[in-house]
Amino acid sequence: MRILLWHVHGSWTTAFVQGPHTYLVPVTPDRGPDGRGRAATFDWPASVVEVPVDRLRDTDVDLLVLQRPREFELVRRLLGRRPGRDVPTVYLEHNAPGGPVPDTRHPAADRPELTIAHVTHFNRLLWDCGTTPTTVIEHGIVDPGPLWTGELPRVAVVVNEPLRRGRTTGTDLLGHFSEAAPLDVFGMRTEHVAERLGLPPERCRGKDLPQAALHRAMAERRAYLHPVRWTSLGLSLLEAMHLGMPVVALATTEVAEAVPAGAGVVSNRLDVLRDALRRFVADREVARETGRAARAAALARYGLPRFLDDWDRLLKEVTR
Repeated sequence: MRILLWHVHGSWTTAFVQGPHTYLVPVTPDRGPDGRGRAATFDWPASVVEVPVDRLRDTDVDLLVLQRPREFELVRRLLGRRPGRDVPTVYLEHNAPGGPVPDTRHPAADRPELTIAHVTHFNRLLWDCGTTPTTVIEHGIVDPGPLWTGELPRVAVVVNEPLRRGRTTGTDLLGHFSEAAPLDVFGMRTEHVAERLGLPPERCRGKDLPQAALHRAMAERRAYLHPVRWTSLGLSLLEAMHLGMPVVALATTEVAEAVPAGAGVVSNRLDVLRDALRRFVADREVARETGRAARAAALARYGLPRFLDDWDRLLKEVTR
């Protein structure tokens, strides 16, 4: 099957393109948001093929996977086709609703010719999709392996643009958690997070790392902290669990489903989470055993084979 999708979410796409299909990704000369082409920092197979946008109209496409509202117009303009009518289409929703929850209408609502695939059951529950058929295909992770060593008595946090996203990603909580354990914040545009929050560098450090180095840096830290208030289920949390890290997380969105008992500590009580960080940093063996349970849980629920099987099942349904 020849599947067209824009390169929007590098981590998710890395798992999706491990399947048996040909994946067509539009590319523009400037590799901007509507034509990034192949990833530069993720390992994608040769089955991911760049297609210049001016050639899309003449490209054979069996199915569309759309991820942003504006892609409906991009398909009509660049391919000359109507999503869901001229070509089978799945709208992949990565995010929890950002409007007046729980009344936020989905941009693909009331379009029965489409299927909306949510990445969590929480997102499906919260979005108002009207009459559009919906399903849930939970995340899958390309297993980085059990890399955890926990040699550094510090805590890893992964969040992109923590200063811009602020309360959404729990950036304002970092000072509270840094009282329990020193934090290393990884992601995009994290360098000045400690300075902007007024935290001493020995308690909180920001560091931008390329994807290839991120997993090993995370795995050197004793535990993983997920302070996010309101996004979809963070792939960095699932990656930390795959690495064999004990996790400490707010009990928001889908986290309570993703982190079972014994795999970490999930709570909306900040004192409980702070105590958990202290315990994991102080006791490496407790951290090791909890991380083993986290890895087992992540492999069972968010392993790549299940993810690819679920997607193949949906792709066959919508192209029948």
